[in-house]
Parts: sequence; C-alpha cells; structure tokens
Amino acid sequence: MGRFLADPLEGVPTEVLDCLAEQMGISDASCVKTYAQRESTHREHAGQIQKMHPLREFAEGEAELVSVLAAHAWNSGDGPTALFQWAVRWLREHDVLLPGITTLTRLVARERDAATQRLYESLAAAPTPEQVERLELLLEVPPGKRMSELERWRTGPSKASGPGMVKALGLVEEILTSALGRVELDPAVPGRRVVDLARYGLGARSAQLKRHPDERRIATLVASVRRLETKTIDDALELLDLLMVTELLGKAHREADKQKVKRHSKLAKASARLAVAVEVLLEATEWGEEVRLFEVWEMIEARIPRAQLRDAVEVVTDMVPPPEADDDGGWRAEMASRYPTVSGFVKVLTEAIAFEANPEGKRVMAAMKALPVALAHKPREHSATLLPVRFVDPQVVGGVWKRLVYGHPARKDGLADRNAYVFCVLEQFHRRLKRREIHAPASSRWRDPNAQLLEGAKWEAIKDSVLTDLGLPHDPGEHLAELEEVLDRSYRVVRAGLAANTSVSIDEAGKIHVASVKAIEEPPSLVDLRTRIQAMMPRVDISEAILEVLSWCPQFLASLTSLSGASSQLEDLDISVAACLTAQALNITYTPIAVKGVPALERHRLGHVDHTYLRAENYAAGNPHLIAHQAKIGFARALGGGLVAAIDGMRFIVPVPSAYARPNRKYFGPKRGVTWLNMINDQAFGVAAKVVSGTDRDCLHALDVIFSSGEGRRADVIVTDTGSYSDLVFGLAHLLDREYRPALADLPDQKLWKTQPEADYGALNSLARGRLDLAKVAHHWDDITRLVASIYTSEVSPYDVVRMLQRDGHPTALGEAINIYGRVFKSLHVLALIDDEELRRDIKGIRNLQEGRHALAERVFHGRKGQLFHRYYDGLEDQLGALGIVLNCLVLWNTTYIDDALIQLREQGYPVQEADVARLSPFICKHINVHGRYSFYRHELGGARRPLRDPETPDPDAEDEED
Repeated sequence: MGRFLADPLEGVPTEVLDCLAEQMGISDASCVKTYAQRESTHREHAGQIQKMHPLREFAEGEAELVSVLAAHAWNSGDGPTALFQWAVRWLREHDVLLPGITTLTRLVARERDAATQRLYESLAAAPTPEQVERLELLLEVPPGKRMSELERWRTGPSKASGPGMVKALGLVEEILTSALGRVELDPAVPGRRVVDLARYGLGARSAQLKRHPDERRIATLVASVRRLETKTIDDALELLDLLMVTELLGKAHREADKQKVKRHSKLAKASARLAVAVEVLLEATEWGEEVRLFEVWEMIEARIPRAQLRDAVEVVTDMVPPPEADDDGGWRAEMASRYPTVSGFVKVLTEAIAFEANPEGKRVMAAMKALPVALAHKPREHSATLLPVRFVDPQVVGGVWKRLVYGHPARKDGLADRNAYVFCVLEQFHRRLKRREIHAPASSRWRDPNAQLLEGAKWEAIKDSVLTDLGLPHDPGEHLAELEEVLDRSYRVVRAGLAANTSVSIDEAGKIHVASVKAIEEPPSLVDLRTRIQAMMPRVDISEAILEVLSWCPQFLASLTSLSGASSQLEDLDISVAACLTAQALNITYTPIAVKGVPALERHRLGHVDHTYLRAENYAAGNPHLIAHQAKIGFARALGGGLVAAIDGMRFIVPVPSAYARPNRKYFGPKRGVTWLNMINDQAFGVAAKVVSGTDRDCLHALDVIFSSGEGRRADVIVTDTGSYSDLVFGLAHLLDREYRPALADLPDQKLWKTQPEADYGALNSLARGRLDLAKVAHHWDDITRLVASIYTSEVSPYDVVRMLQRDGHPTALGEAINIYGRVFKSLHVLALIDDEELRRDIKGIRNLQEGRHALAERVFHGRKGQLFHRYYDGLEDQLGALGIVLNCLVLWNTTYIDDALIQLREQGYPVQEADVARLSPFICKHINVHGRYSFYRHELGGARRPLRDPETPDPDAEDEED
C-alpha cells in the first residue's frame, strides 16, 4: 500500500489474515484481534519495519520527489491524475512512505502549475513585439468576415478540385509567409508540450483564447501556428492525393474504358479491311519470284479500294499502341485532356511546399520543380498546347507517355504536347510521393519514414533490450536454421496425416481444398439457457446503460481531460458525457437529448463537454480501464482469455465533401466513404481502431491498429480477413512478436514455400511451389531488426513502413527480405489450417464474434441513414471513437448482467453447462432501447445492480423483432 495503516486491523481482507496465519502455523487467525490491545505495539513495529527495509518518512524524500516530479511534469505534460499516479509509483519504488492524499494532491498540483507556467513564459518570450502583434490579430474577426483569421487558417480543405487545391496551397503559402510558425523556441521546451498546447489552441474558440492572460494567450498562439504549418501541408497533400486518385486517375480510367467500347466497332471494321490486304500479300508470296508491285495492288484493290485501306491504316495507327508500348495509353490520353483542372496548382505546388527526394525520385522531383518555368513559356508561332522540347526531360518520359508527349509518329518540329508532359510528370510525382521517394519534411503524414528510423547511438543504446523483448537474435543464423527445420517438419507431419484427413482433398490440378467448418449443432440446453438469459436481462435505455457503466468505472471519466490537459471540475460530468456519447453513437443531434432546466443536459453544456473532453485520444486513454473491468467478470473469462484478437473493417458512407472519404463501388456505390478498421479481443471487447480512407487495402493499416491498442493486456494472436493479409504483414507481425492468423478465403490458390527445392512432400508438392532464399533475410537482418525496433518503439508508424517497402506493388530489396521471412510463417499457417480443424473453427469463431459486434453497431448507429457527416479526419475519428466506446459500454453492461443471471440460475439449481456459457453472446440487444426516449437519471441502487427479470413471467413490453 505504500504506507502504514492508522489502525493495523481495519480493512485488512480476511484472505490475507488466513494466508498469513497458515504461513506462521497459527490455527485460529482471529487471535490477531488481541494485537490492538496495546496501542503502542503497531507504532513500535512500524518503526522496526522502517529500519529493516529501510523505509523513509515522506519528509525525508519530499525534496527529491519535488525535483523529479518537476522534471517529469515539464517533459510529459501529463494531467493531474497521471502525475499523481506517477508520484505514487516513484515513492513506492524509492521506499518513501506515502503522505496523505491531500498533501500529495497539493504537491502535484503545485508542480504541474509551475511547469505549465514555465511553458507559457518560455513560448511567450520567443516572438518579437512585432510578431506578438501579428499573433494577436489572428484572434480578431476582419471587417465583413464571420470568423477570425485563426479559425480560417485551421479550417482545412474538403473539396477535391483544381480551385480547391489552389486554395489549399494558398493557405499553406499564407501561413509559411507569415513566418509566425518558425519563431525560434527555447531548445529546452519539450516538443510534446508544444504539440499538446497546439491541440488546445486549434480546438478552442477565439473568444475563449482572448480571455486568457497574456503569456498563456501568446504561448498558445505560437504553438498553434507552429502546428498549423504542418497541418495545412498535410491537408493539401491529402487533397492532392484525393484529386489524383478520384478526379483525375479514376475518371480517366472510366472514361477511357467507355471510349474503348465506343471505338471497338470502328477498330474492328478497320482491322477487317487490313486483314484483307494482308491476306493478299500472303498469297502473293506463293506466286513466284517475278511478282510486281502493281500486280499485288491490283489484287488488293479488286477486294478493297485503296482509299478505304488508307483510312483503315489511320484508324488502327491512332487507336493501337506501337509494339513497345505497355498498353494503349487510353486513360493517360484522357487524363491529359483534363489540363485545366491542374494548370493552376502545378505552377505553385513545389513553391508552396518544400519537397525532398530520395535517389529514386530526384529526377521526377527536378522535372516537377521545372514545370512552372515551362508553363510560363509564351508560345508565339505554335499552339498554346505545345511546348518546345527543351523544356521536356526525356528521362522522365517513358512508356506510353512518349507517344502522347512527342506524338505518334513523333513530331519533327521540336515541339511536344504540353498537357501530356504535365500529366506525365504529375502522375509520376504523385506515385513517388505515395511511396515516399518524394516527401515533404514539414509534413507529419507525408514525410520520409527513413529519416524516422532508429540509427547511430540511439539505435545502439536500445538495440539489446528491444531485441530481447521481441525474442530476436543479433545473429540470425541459428534462428533461420530453426525456422527451416520447423517448416520442413510441418510439411512432413501434414503430408503424413493427409490420408486420414477427410476434410481435405486435392483436385487434378494439384489444388488443395479444405471443407468448410460445419456449425456445431446447438444442444437444447444452450437454446434454453440463451432464452432464459435474454428474458432475465433488465430493460434499459442505451443512455442509462452508458451512465451505469460510467459509475462502475470512474477511471474512464478521469481519463477525459480537457483540451488544456486539466481534469474536469464540472458537476454531473458523467451525465453530460453519457448524453454526448449517446448522441454521437446513435448518430443523432442533441435535440432529443438536451433538456432545458437540467444543467448537465443543457444544449450549451453538451456542446462544451463534446468540444472539450470527448476526442479520440481520450477514448484511447480511457478504454483500457473498461477492458480491465470487463476482464475480471466470470462470463468474460468464459468467452476467452483476452489474448486473441480479430481485425475487420466496417464501412460508412460520407455524403459530404471530404478529403478523407474515397470511392469504392463495392462498399459505397456511387458515393464515397471511410472504413472503420477495428480490433476486438476474444472477450468481445473493442481494443483499438483506425479510420481509413475507403480505397486502401486493410493490410496497409492492420499493423497500425495492432500497435494503437495502448495500455492493457496485449493480444498475442491476431486474426484478420483476406483483405488484411499480405506476405509483408505476415513478416512484420511475427518479427514484432505477434502470431498472425488470417482467414484465407482463397486457400486453393495459395502458394506455399519451401527452403529446399529437392525436398519431397508428396501430394503437397503442387502446393509448395515457391523457393525460399533465407540467405536474403540473413543479408538484410541488421536493417530488418532496426526497422522493426523503430516500429516497436513508435519512432515510425507501421503504415509508413509498409508504404516505404513497396513500390507500385513491387517490394524493395528490404521489403522482399521481410516477405521471404513472412512466407515461412504463411506456409506454416496454411499447413496448420489444412491439418487442424480446431484452428479453423477458432478463427471462424472470433470472426463471427466480430460480425456480431458490427451487427450491434449497425443497430446503434441508425440516425441519418447510418452515414457520417464530418468533412475532416478529426471529426470522423472522434465520432467513430465514441461509437466504439458505447459498444464497449454495452458489452460491459451485458457481460455484467449475464454473469449475474448465470450466478442466480446456478443458485436456483438450474443446470448451467460451461460449454453453453462460452457460446452465449454479449451482443444481445432486445432489452436495450435505442429509439425514441433517452433518460439520464441515476438509479439509486446503493452499489447493487438492477433487479433481473423473472424468465417465467411474460414481458408485456417485449419488442417484436429479430435479435
């Protein structure tokens, strides 16, 4: 406990006394009551204990605590609760007796306030008087405008168009030109503190900032503008990516396909005419050596006129690419016709944003920077759409672009097609930007991942500890040899069991087929138990369930710090939070939630709480407390141990313009949307999530989700669907000490790998078609471990690493080495799927569990047709974060009352089978009202729970609907 009890017997659990009595050989533990007969005994013993350990009084260690606490508060910027907990841990680790709660609370508050004031003073002293004046003007609303300059600056672009891109780049230039974000800061100021302060400044209203004291106001503006430089570049490049993918590349492909269909009949007719002429030429080779040209032409013109033949040649030449071309260039030609869309921003893109390039991207980067000069050329003697070839970099123009830029046949007048060249450069620039071969150092999302990797002294300092944590050796020789042996043994074990494995068959083509896992028939005992449990669940509004869960887990509320990092002092905060979470999770407005005359439910109060306390990072900080609370419940333990997790995506249409919503006809039809990629554990609890643009493959983000789960019990086994699978993810996941188990829908088409080409695995030989060269893994091992350690220590995001290791679907040399490593585990996984029906069933089980969570999410998120109406990433992330928290609250509420129902049934003598309990669903929802009425009254239960219903009594209010 870190301190001595004032009364050594008060509050000591009976189990502790019994355990101690057993250790000391005392049969009757109640004799301890005589200990308090002499008042000075426990004080004397406390003194002896202090000497033996030794323990120090708080007064002796206070000065040391103040020193380290001041440094920690300055560097971390943690809120008062986190700092208090840190101080308690420090005191216990350093054998200092804890003081009273009030004493420590005051000390923590004092040092935190001092650190915060020091931050304000340091940042406020950085700008010059002139810069201070310009910063102050950002809070003023210009005449004729409706918002302050700061609010205008922080409103990012949303519409993907040429003018929208010009506007976004104009905002970047405006902020960079002001130079307010490049104020020279004291190097001693921690970057994290500046980021945290900027988060507050970008979320607070201008009127609120104007009311702050001078130092705090100026410091907040300095941090905010500094963050705005990065944010506006991020937004502009995100908009560029959306414009290229959807408005230019996407539409060009669709239009080219339409044109191809339209031209098909014309091309077929022309080809038929040419075929007639070629047929005559082939016949002429048999006429002998004295055949004359005019005779051949007579034979051709007898079948088809020469004029028609000439027209046919022109048609085919125009429509069919030359032999060296990779395709017909139709979409490229179509994209080049959209020059007006990009003409405005390509002239200023590289001037507004500073880009750098790796060796692979330097040539394209130079060509992109040279475009403004080329486009400034004023044509005199030729068309405005042509460009002198001196402005064209021939090393950038390749493939089909040559035909479009130089003409087909090539022009002889020293001119090139301006529009085609612009798009040739822009398309390659965009492709290399996505691969981070070209990057923006000032951006947070488009910077160079290589620059973030551990290196030098920093890497050497943590190398041993990180590799030990991950179970990776410095020298891979023995490790790779062991993997080779395990893989060979697995092949032989599976081959030996094929004859007896009735669920596996191999067809004539050598493809292996595994029978689907059949559902286990539900016994009557399970059906009856499920019916009884559902009937016993108390009826409750979703709002009341959330409020009740918040009362069980006050640590979650404590995690909801304000934008400034402070804890809330609002009265009835739990009611306001429950109301806001209800509205966001149901996707409704505050109209049916707000109540006039009830302070906690007033509309302005809800808006304040939503804006100040409810955001994704707070949900991530508070969710582990909910996870820990649920994990202690018996029913949760019956579902699983929390060590297995599944990742899957849920799709949402975004009908408003947004740079983060992308098209995907499979999921969104003609509209655009986002994917909510979320992870749940085998206790049905959501542990992490990420909002993803609608078109990206899930595998690019799966590792991000795995490593964003924060504190709490770590899942060691990760299950995904086929969309989240790739050899690279297999390799990185296992290098990061996670067992990766995707559900492979296309198992017959899977290619397995072996290390020895001469190895004979019988019927599995047709499956083991790949050859693994583990020497490549050994060659790149140092780079592999450095990269993996950089992910493990959060120096770089897994998404950036995956992007960096791939180039248009082709891996880099390092990426290929990790692919090879991953193929070992992929082969082991597929062999396990073939051989182990129980594994297939377990994977299907947790996948079904996640589908159940998504079904509950669809029922809850019913307002406004289940569509998201946020233009910016933060809004999307915050609302879907609220949905995830509410789903977890419902699961925790259900888990608690299902456990109560099971306990009651057992006490009543009902035969509860443990196998049946494990198949109950925590997602039942007939008893939870999500429509129409939402009450936020605390039920005075005195620490008890709501009474369970009698399963034998008919329920007149039961909803007539499917579960």
